[in-house]
Amino acid sequence: MDVKVGRRLNELTATEIVAKIAAGEITCEAVTRDCIERIAARDEIVKAWVNFNPELALAQAHALDREPHRGPLCGVPIGVKDVIDTFDMPTEMGSPIYREHRPIADAACVALLRRAGAVILGKTATCELAGMAPAATTNPHNATHTPGGSSSGSAAAVADFMVPAALGTQTGGSVLRPSSFCGVFGYKPTYNTFNKAGLKPAAESIDTIGWIGRSIEDIALLTAVLRMDEPRRLRGLSAMMPRVGLCRTELWDKAQPETRSAVENAGAALSKAGAVIRDVTLPEAFAGLPALARGTINHFERAACMAFEWDNHRPALSPQMRRYIESGLNTSRADYIAAWRRVEQCRALLSQVFSDIDVLLAPCVPGEAPSGLASTGDPSMQAMWTALHTPTMTLPTHRGPNNLPVGIQLIAQRYEDDRLFAYARWIWDRIGAPEMVGVARM
Repeated sequence: MDVKVGRRLNELTATEIVAKIAAGEITCEAVTRDCIERIAARDEIVKAWVNFNPELALAQAHALDREPHRGPLCGVPIGVKDVIDTFDMPTEMGSPIYREHRPIADAACVALLRRAGAVILGKTATCELAGMAPAATTNPHNATHTPGGSSSGSAAAVADFMVPAALGTQTGGSVLRPSSFCGVFGYKPTYNTFNKAGLKPAAESIDTIGWIGRSIEDIALLTAVLRMDEPRRLRGLSAMMPRVGLCRTELWDKAQPETRSAVENAGAALSKAGAVIRDVTLPEAFAGLPALARGTINHFERAACMAFEWDNHRPALSPQMRRYIESGLNTSRADYIAAWRRVEQCRALLSQVFSDIDVLLAPCVPGEAPSGLASTGDPSMQAMWTALHTPTMTLPTHRGPNNLPVGIQLIAQRYEDDRLFAYARWIWDRIGAPEMVGVARM
């Protein structure tokens, strides 16, 4: 318990943990113990973790408390999606094919986190092989609703105050969708910002490692570590008000009332706060792009990535995964190349789209988390931006008819991730509220 603010240490953000440990107010071990206690109290319901060893986590924290050199993430507990390798824990990828699989090395992103002083708390549940066959994870706001996927456990664990931040991966919408459904911040960086060595691929040309956290400052700090960059304060905006492009996209008809309200109310509130709001209609070349990204490209590449599993362990694959692989095997290389040419054409048009705006505001999900655990929801509203390699972030700004979170999506130009952070912070300051992040504290 942090007596100064009346919160348990598992409720602190990563940046708060770093500052308090540096000031000698708390210890790495105390933070880790509070996270472990929260997991013990809640994970029977939430089911966010698949490989979690409290003794191993405490040993890491104890060693960090004795270490004279303090890295930029000293004592920050981190969850790792279970398609990312860890040398000291199994990487089972949500599949019986990989049960008890033990890598001999950490993935590059995990190694960089350890170097920075993070505590690798455990492995979080993933849909099978980062696809669509759900894990057992539930939504921490309402256990009868999906948490989203495929980074299900990462989003649920962060939202439930089990860990301040967790790694996810996104091939379609697997970071932003569960973040929106669980009411936390989700960030997919510009493609290849984070090294993917040690990640089980799904579709290599679009697979992206991302962050799920409870503050924009946390995501910026964690991003700096994985970029091997010097952590610094979030960049502020210039004196000019941001120019926000309200981009409904071709999927607007699929948006439920709560998503339409989230986007339009956000635009109205930002306009009232002084932002310049412009309606943006994407060029005609973008028509059909979500389906090409989610279907043709994803399935074709997944069929190649899963060749071993298909040829040697087909009965152990879920019906969903078998359908995706069959779709990829039935896709011609000519259709795959045509899809990529369309994506590249649209990528070249992004400078035109952003010519008089700084950031796009778009729907993130069709609506709040659907009821039931048989599906993780529709990834189409995120998939196009993933294929375009743009940095995207969801902010937990709104609620749906069942009082479940509904996020908005912000998109910036490629390689302008730091600008995305700055605009996200400005937008959050005007339309967000801290009590909206994560579940009600219990």
